[in-house]
Amino acid sequence: QVQLVESGGGLVQPGGSLRLSCAASGFTADYSAIGWFRQAPGKGREGLSCISRRDGSTAYTDSVKGRFTISRDNAKGTVYLQMNNLKPEDTGVYYCAIELYGSSCQMGRTDSNQYDFWGQGTQVTVSS
Repeated sequence: QVQLVESGGGLVQPGGSLRLSCAASGFTADYSAIGWFRQAPGKGREGLSCISRRDGSTAYTDSVKGRFTISRDNAKGTVYLQMNNLKPEDTGVYYCAIELYGSSCQMGRTDSNQYDFWGQGTQVTVSS
């Protein structure tokens, strides 16, 4: 079974940092990308960042550019989201997801609706 498990969320003050982890297993090696998404309270899901399997290229939505960095450790089967300079508006549930097909991430898009499997999410709260 495909499983994605997020961890690393928590409560942090504005300006602080967190690193989220996404442990992935059980999926085909021939996937397209892994992405990070956020759902703020009362809001829809927003694609934040993605990393392509093929060449490791990354994409970011404007609101996190310069603050968030996506990376991967293939040996561990883990994708990370380093979040710096956190703002209250970053509060939400963060999900990782895997896209099996498509090329949206390679094309610089984080808002693809083609992600196939999702983790359970990890809560990030940015508050003083």
